[in-house]
Amino acid sequence: MNPGRTRIHRRERTAGSRTDRKSYSRVVSVPGADMDITWMGILILLFLFIYSTWDNFYRNRNLPPGPTPLPLIGTILHIKKGRLVKSFIKLWDQYGSVYTLYFGSRLVIVLCGYETVKEALVDRGEEFGGRGPLPVMDKFAQGYGIGHANGERWKIMRSFTMKTLKNYGLAKKSHEWKIQKEAQCIVDEFRKFDGHPFDPSKQLLQAVSNVLCAVIFGNRFDYTDGRYSKLIDIVEETFQLASSSWGKLHFILPSSIDYLPGPHHRIIQLSEELAEFVHERVKASQKSLDLSSPRHFIDSFLIKMEEEKKDPNTEFILRNLLVIVHNLFLAGTGTTSTTLRYGLLVLLKYHEVQG
Repeated sequence: MNPGRTRIHRRERTAGSRTDRKSYSRVVSVPGADMDITWMGILILLFLFIYSTWDNFYRNRNLPPGPTPLPLIGTILHIKKGRLVKSFIKLWDQYGSVYTLYFGSRLVIVLCGYETVKEALVDRGEEFGGRGPLPVMDKFAQGYGIGHANGERWKIMRSFTMKTLKNYGLAKKSHEWKIQKEAQCIVDEFRKFDGHPFDPSKQLLQAVSNVLCAVIFGNRFDYTDGRYSKLIDIVEETFQLASSSWGKLHFILPSSIDYLPGPHHRIIQLSEELAEFVHERVKASQKSLDLSSPRHFIDSFLIKMEEEKKDPNTEFILRNLLVIVHNLFLAGTGTTSTTLRYGLLVLLKYHEVQG
Protein backbone atom coordinates (compact mmCIF):
# COMPACT_ATOMS: atom_id res chain seq x y z
CA MET A 1 0.00 0.00 0.00
CA ASN A 2 1.26 3.46 -0.87
CA PRO A 3 1.77 5.51 2.34
CA GLY A 4 1.23 8.78 0.46
CA ARG A 5 -2.13 7.70 -0.88
CA THR A 6 -3.19 6.57 2.59
CA ARG A 7 -2.42 9.95 4.14
CA ILE A 8 -4.29 11.73 1.33
CA HIS A 9 -7.29 9.41 1.77
CA ARG A 10 -7.41 10.10 5.52
CA ARG A 11 -7.29 13.84 4.91
CA GLU A 12 -10.19 13.55 2.46
CA ARG A 13 -12.23 11.59 5.00
CA THR A 14 -11.45 14.10 7.74
CA ALA A 15 -12.35 16.98 5.46
CA GLY A 16 -15.54 15.18 4.51
CA SER A 17 -16.46 14.72 8.18
CA ARG A 18 -15.99 18.43 8.85
CA THR A 19 -18.08 19.26 5.81
CA ASP A 20 -20.82 16.90 7.07
CA ARG A 21 -20.79 18.52 10.53
CA LYS A 22 -21.10 22.00 9.00
CA SER A 23 -23.91 20.82 6.76
CA TYR A 24 -25.70 19.20 9.74
CA SER A 25 -25.27 22.39 11.74
CA ARG A 26 -26.85 24.38 8.94
CA VAL A 27 -29.81 21.98 8.79
CA VAL A 28 -30.49 22.21 12.57
CA SER A 29 -30.48 26.00 12.57
CA VAL A 30 -32.95 26.33 9.69
CA PRO A 31 -35.67 28.86 10.79
CA GLY A 32 -38.44 26.60 9.58
CA ALA A 33 -37.46 23.94 12.10
CA ASP A 34 -37.65 26.45 14.97
CA MET A 35 -41.09 27.51 13.78
CA ASP A 36 -42.21 23.88 13.71
CA ILE A 37 -41.23 23.47 17.37
CA THR A 38 -43.02 26.72 18.31
CA TRP A 39 -46.21 25.70 16.53
CA MET A 40 -46.03 22.26 18.08
CA GLY A 41 -45.90 23.86 21.54
CA ILE A 42 -48.83 26.14 20.71
CA LEU A 43 -50.89 23.21 19.45
CA ILE A 44 -50.15 21.19 22.59
CA LEU A 45 -51.20 24.10 24.84
CA LEU A 46 -54.32 24.67 22.75
CA PHE A 47 -55.22 20.99 22.97
CA LEU A 48 -54.75 20.98 26.75
CA PHE A 49 -56.88 24.11 27.09
CA ILE A 50 -59.69 22.73 24.93
CA TYR A 51 -59.58 19.39 26.73
CA SER A 52 -59.66 21.07 30.14
CA THR A 53 -62.60 23.25 29.08
CA TRP A 54 -64.49 20.30 27.59
CA ASP A 55 -63.80 18.14 30.63
CA ASN A 56 -65.08 20.86 32.95
CA PHE A 57 -68.31 21.28 31.00
CA TYR A 58 -68.72 17.51 30.48
CA ARG A 59 -68.52 16.85 34.22
CA ASN A 60 -71.29 19.42 34.70
CA ARG A 61 -73.49 18.02 31.92
CA ASN A 62 -76.30 17.05 34.34
CA LEU A 63 -76.83 20.63 35.46
CA PRO A 64 -79.95 22.66 34.56
CA PRO A 65 -80.20 23.83 30.93
CA GLY A 66 -78.59 27.03 29.72
CA PRO A 67 -76.78 28.67 26.81
CA THR A 68 -73.68 26.94 25.45
CA PRO A 69 -70.56 28.38 27.13
CA LEU A 70 -67.52 29.54 25.18
CA PRO A 71 -63.91 28.99 26.30
CA LEU A 72 -62.58 31.67 28.68
CA ILE A 73 -65.68 33.90 28.60
CA GLY A 74 -68.38 31.28 29.29
CA THR A 75 -71.88 32.67 28.68
CA ILE A 76 -71.09 36.27 29.56
CA LEU A 77 -72.17 37.46 26.08
CA HIS A 78 -75.76 36.61 27.00
CA ILE A 79 -75.70 39.28 29.74
CA LYS A 80 -76.18 42.71 28.18
CA LYS A 81 -74.38 45.63 29.81
CA GLY A 82 -76.82 47.82 31.72
CA ARG A 83 -79.66 45.34 31.15
CA LEU A 84 -78.89 42.65 33.73
CA VAL A 85 -82.47 42.02 34.88
CA LYS A 86 -83.85 41.99 31.33
CA SER A 87 -81.11 39.54 30.30
CA PHE A 88 -82.03 37.19 33.16
CA ILE A 89 -85.74 37.41 32.31
CA LYS A 90 -85.04 36.62 28.65
CA LEU A 91 -83.03 33.53 29.66
CA TRP A 92 -85.82 32.60 32.11
CA ASP A 93 -88.33 32.59 29.23
CA GLN A 94 -85.96 30.48 27.14
CA TYR A 95 -84.64 27.92 29.66
CA GLY A 96 -87.11 27.94 32.56
CA SER A 97 -86.94 29.20 36.15
CA VAL A 98 -83.69 27.32 36.92
CA TYR A 99 -80.84 27.60 34.43
CA THR A 100 -77.04 27.47 34.22
CA LEU A 101 -74.62 30.24 33.30
CA TYR A 102 -70.85 30.46 33.23
CA PHE A 103 -69.17 33.74 34.17
CA GLY A 104 -65.82 32.90 32.63
CA SER A 105 -65.08 29.45 34.05
CA ARG A 106 -67.23 30.10 37.13
CA LEU A 107 -70.41 28.05 37.31
CA VAL A 108 -73.56 29.97 38.30
CA ILE A 109 -77.03 28.51 38.84
CA VAL A 110 -79.76 31.15 38.44
CA LEU A 111 -83.12 30.88 40.22
CA CYS A 112 -86.00 32.97 38.90
CA GLY A 113 -89.41 33.65 40.37
CA TYR A 114 -90.75 33.79 43.91
CA GLU A 115 -91.83 30.14 44.15
CA THR A 116 -88.49 28.80 42.87
CA VAL A 117 -86.41 31.01 45.17
CA LYS A 118 -88.64 30.19 48.17
CA GLU A 119 -88.40 26.45 47.54
CA ALA A 120 -84.60 26.54 47.35
CA LEU A 121 -83.69 29.06 50.05
CA VAL A 122 -86.57 28.63 52.52
CA ASP A 123 -88.22 25.23 52.14
CA ARG A 124 -84.88 23.51 51.43
CA GLY A 125 -82.62 26.05 53.09
CA GLU A 126 -80.41 23.45 54.75
CA GLU A 127 -79.45 22.03 51.36
CA PHE A 128 -79.00 25.33 49.52
CA GLY A 129 -77.87 27.59 52.36
CA GLY A 130 -74.13 27.30 51.64
CA ARG A 131 -72.04 30.30 50.64
CA GLY A 132 -70.55 30.43 47.18
CA PRO A 133 -66.99 31.68 46.65
CA LEU A 134 -66.40 35.43 46.51
CA PRO A 135 -62.75 35.65 45.42
CA VAL A 136 -62.41 39.36 46.02
CA MET A 137 -63.09 38.85 49.77
CA ASP A 138 -62.18 35.20 50.36
CA LYS A 139 -58.46 35.99 50.57
CA PHE A 140 -59.12 38.25 53.54
CA ALA A 141 -61.75 36.13 55.30
CA GLN A 142 -60.01 32.75 54.77
CA GLY A 143 -63.20 30.92 55.72
CA TYR A 144 -63.78 32.82 58.99
CA GLY A 145 -66.76 34.94 60.02
CA ILE A 146 -70.29 34.43 58.70
CA GLY A 147 -70.18 36.01 55.24
CA HIS A 148 -67.53 33.67 53.83
CA ALA A 149 -67.84 30.56 56.02
CA ASN A 150 -69.66 27.28 55.46
CA GLY A 151 -70.54 24.17 57.42
CA GLU A 152 -70.43 23.93 61.20
CA ARG A 153 -68.45 27.16 61.67
CA TRP A 154 -71.06 29.13 59.75
CA LYS A 155 -73.90 27.62 61.79
CA ILE A 156 -72.22 28.40 65.12
CA MET A 157 -71.20 31.95 64.19
CA ARG A 158 -74.54 32.76 62.58
CA SER A 159 -76.52 31.45 65.54
CA PHE A 160 -74.42 33.42 68.04
CA THR A 161 -74.50 36.61 65.96
CA MET A 162 -78.26 36.60 65.39
CA LYS A 163 -79.03 35.79 69.01
CA THR A 164 -76.64 38.42 70.37
CA LEU A 165 -77.82 41.18 68.03
CA LYS A 166 -81.41 40.50 69.07
CA ASN A 167 -80.39 40.61 72.74
CA TYR A 168 -79.13 44.14 72.14
CA GLY A 169 -82.43 45.12 70.58
CA LEU A 170 -81.64 44.95 66.88
CA ALA A 171 -84.86 44.51 64.85
CA LYS A 172 -86.89 45.11 68.02
CA LYS A 173 -89.05 48.06 69.05
CA SER A 174 -86.65 48.79 71.93
CA HIS A 175 -83.99 49.67 69.35
CA GLU A 176 -86.23 52.17 67.61
CA TRP A 177 -85.21 55.16 69.75
CA LYS A 178 -81.56 54.74 68.68
CA ILE A 179 -82.61 54.85 65.05
CA GLN A 180 -84.77 57.94 65.68
CA LYS A 181 -81.86 59.66 67.40
CA GLU A 182 -79.59 58.93 64.44
CA ALA A 183 -82.30 60.10 62.04
CA GLN A 184 -82.36 63.45 63.83
CA CYS A 185 -78.57 63.67 63.54
CA ILE A 186 -78.66 63.11 59.79
CA VAL A 187 -81.43 65.70 59.36
CA ASP A 188 -79.18 68.19 61.16
CA GLU A 189 -76.39 67.28 58.73
CA PHE A 190 -78.67 67.86 55.74
CA ARG A 191 -79.65 71.30 57.05
CA LYS A 192 -76.01 72.39 56.97
CA PHE A 193 -76.23 72.47 53.16
CA ASP A 194 -78.81 75.26 53.45
CA GLY A 195 -80.92 74.11 50.53
CA HIS A 196 -78.03 73.63 48.10
CA PRO A 197 -77.87 70.36 46.10
CA PHE A 198 -75.55 67.66 47.47
CA ASP A 199 -74.92 63.92 47.36
CA PRO A 200 -76.28 62.37 50.60
CA SER A 201 -74.51 59.01 50.10
CA LYS A 202 -71.81 59.54 52.72
CA GLN A 203 -74.17 60.98 55.34
CA LEU A 204 -76.54 58.04 54.91
CA LEU A 205 -73.64 55.61 55.22
CA GLN A 206 -72.51 57.37 58.41
CA ALA A 207 -75.99 57.20 59.92
CA VAL A 208 -76.51 53.51 59.16
CA SER A 209 -73.01 52.63 60.38
CA ASN A 210 -73.61 54.52 63.62
CA VAL A 211 -76.70 52.44 64.40
CA LEU A 212 -74.53 49.35 63.93
CA CYS A 213 -71.68 50.86 65.98
CA ALA A 214 -74.03 51.38 68.93
CA VAL A 215 -74.71 47.63 69.01
CA ILE A 216 -71.20 46.39 68.19
CA PHE A 217 -69.05 48.91 70.08
CA GLY A 218 -71.56 50.27 72.58
CA ASN A 219 -71.48 53.87 71.32
CA ARG A 220 -72.13 56.02 68.28
CA PHE A 221 -69.53 58.35 66.75
CA ASP A 222 -69.73 62.02 65.93
CA TYR A 223 -69.68 62.54 62.17
CA THR A 224 -66.60 64.75 62.53
CA ASP A 225 -64.62 62.11 64.48
CA GLY A 226 -61.42 61.41 62.53
CA ARG A 227 -61.40 57.69 63.38
CA TYR A 228 -65.00 57.31 62.31
CA SER A 229 -64.42 59.24 59.09
CA LYS A 230 -61.59 56.85 58.27
CA LEU A 231 -63.87 53.86 58.92
CA ILE A 232 -66.52 55.28 56.58
CA ASP A 233 -63.90 56.00 53.90
CA ILE A 234 -62.74 52.36 54.10
CA VAL A 235 -66.27 51.01 53.72
CA GLU A 236 -67.08 53.44 50.90
CA GLU A 237 -63.90 52.68 48.92
CA THR A 238 -64.41 48.93 49.37
CA PHE A 239 -67.90 49.18 47.83
CA GLN A 240 -66.57 51.21 44.91
CA LEU A 241 -63.73 48.79 44.15
CA ALA A 242 -65.83 45.65 44.56
CA SER A 243 -68.40 46.96 42.07
CA SER A 244 -65.78 48.26 39.62
CA SER A 245 -64.85 46.55 36.36
CA TRP A 246 -61.73 45.09 38.02
CA GLY A 247 -63.82 43.71 40.88
CA LYS A 248 -66.27 42.07 38.49
CA LEU A 249 -63.47 40.70 36.34
CA HIS A 250 -61.80 39.23 39.43
CA PHE A 251 -65.05 37.43 40.23
CA ILE A 252 -65.20 35.92 36.72
CA LEU A 253 -61.49 35.03 36.29
CA PRO A 254 -60.05 34.98 39.83
CA SER A 255 -57.02 32.77 39.20
CA SER A 256 -55.92 34.83 36.18
CA ILE A 257 -56.57 38.32 37.59
CA ASP A 258 -54.70 37.50 40.81
CA TYR A 259 -51.41 37.78 38.94
CA LEU A 260 -52.22 41.10 37.28
CA PRO A 261 -51.67 44.49 38.91
CA GLY A 262 -54.80 46.52 39.51
CA PRO A 263 -57.06 48.17 42.10
CA HIS A 264 -58.64 44.82 43.05
CA HIS A 265 -55.62 44.14 45.29
CA ARG A 266 -56.51 47.26 47.28
CA ILE A 267 -59.68 45.57 48.58
CA ILE A 268 -57.62 43.16 50.71
CA GLN A 269 -55.64 46.07 52.14
CA LEU A 270 -58.84 47.96 52.99
CA SER A 271 -60.32 44.88 54.67
CA GLU A 272 -57.22 44.53 56.84
CA GLU A 273 -57.44 48.22 57.77
CA LEU A 274 -61.06 47.74 58.82
CA ALA A 275 -60.07 44.66 60.84
CA GLU A 276 -57.32 46.70 62.52
CA PHE A 277 -59.85 49.40 63.47
CA VAL A 278 -62.05 46.71 65.03
CA HIS A 279 -59.05 45.13 66.77
CA GLU A 280 -58.25 48.43 68.49
CA ARG A 281 -61.80 48.54 69.83
CA VAL A 282 -61.53 44.90 70.94
CA LYS A 283 -58.35 45.63 72.91
CA ALA A 284 -60.04 48.61 74.59
CA SER A 285 -63.01 46.40 75.54
CA GLN A 286 -60.73 43.69 76.96
CA LYS A 287 -59.21 46.17 79.42
CA SER A 288 -62.58 47.03 80.95
CA LEU A 289 -64.40 43.72 80.38
CA ASP A 290 -66.82 42.57 83.08
CA LEU A 291 -67.59 38.88 82.53
CA SER A 292 -70.93 39.23 84.31
CA SER A 293 -72.11 42.36 82.52
CA PRO A 294 -71.59 42.56 78.74
CA ARG A 295 -72.15 46.02 77.26
CA HIS A 296 -72.20 45.29 73.52
CA PHE A 297 -71.60 42.65 70.85
CA ILE A 298 -67.81 42.60 71.26
CA ASP A 299 -68.13 42.07 75.02
CA SER A 300 -70.48 39.14 74.47
CA PHE A 301 -68.05 37.52 72.03
CA LEU A 302 -65.08 38.08 74.38
CA ILE A 303 -67.00 36.44 77.23
CA LYS A 304 -67.74 33.46 75.01
CA MET A 305 -64.04 33.29 74.11
CA GLU A 306 -63.18 33.21 77.81
CA GLU A 307 -65.73 30.46 78.49
CA GLU A 308 -64.37 28.22 75.72
CA LYS A 309 -60.67 29.08 75.89
CA LYS A 310 -59.77 25.55 77.02
CA ASP A 311 -61.59 23.96 74.08
CA PRO A 312 -59.03 23.42 71.26
CA ASN A 313 -61.85 23.18 68.70
CA THR A 314 -63.72 26.32 69.69
CA GLU A 315 -64.84 28.69 66.97
CA PHE A 316 -64.81 31.63 69.37
CA ILE A 317 -61.43 33.05 68.45
CA LEU A 318 -60.24 36.57 67.67
CA ARG A 319 -60.06 36.09 63.89
CA ASN A 320 -63.71 35.04 63.75
CA LEU A 321 -64.69 38.13 65.76
CA LEU A 322 -62.77 40.51 63.48
CA VAL A 323 -64.19 38.98 60.29
CA ILE A 324 -67.76 38.90 61.66
CA VAL A 325 -67.66 42.63 62.45
CA HIS A 326 -66.13 43.25 59.01
CA ASN A 327 -69.00 41.25 57.46
CA LEU A 328 -71.63 43.16 59.43
CA PHE A 329 -70.30 46.52 58.33
CA LEU A 330 -70.00 45.66 54.65
CA ALA A 331 -73.21 43.63 54.41
CA GLY A 332 -75.35 45.79 56.69
CA THR A 333 -74.39 49.36 55.87
CA GLY A 334 -74.19 49.32 52.07
CA THR A 335 -77.57 47.70 51.42
CA THR A 336 -79.45 49.83 53.98
CA SER A 337 -77.88 53.15 52.96
CA THR A 338 -78.59 52.38 49.29
CA THR A 339 -82.24 51.65 50.14
CA LEU A 340 -82.50 54.95 52.02
CA ARG A 341 -80.91 56.81 49.11
CA TYR A 342 -83.49 55.29 46.78
CA GLY A 343 -86.22 56.33 49.23
CA LEU A 344 -84.99 59.94 49.12
CA LEU A 345 -85.06 59.80 45.32
CA VAL A 346 -88.69 58.66 45.39
CA LEU A 347 -89.57 61.52 47.76
CA LEU A 348 -87.91 64.03 45.43
CA LYS A 349 -89.61 62.66 42.33
CA TYR A 350 -93.09 62.26 43.84
CA HIS A 351 -93.72 65.28 46.05
CA GLU A 352 -97.20 64.08 47.00
CA VAL A 353 -95.60 61.17 48.90
CA GLN A 354 -93.96 63.66 51.29
CA GLY A 355 -97.35 64.86 52.44
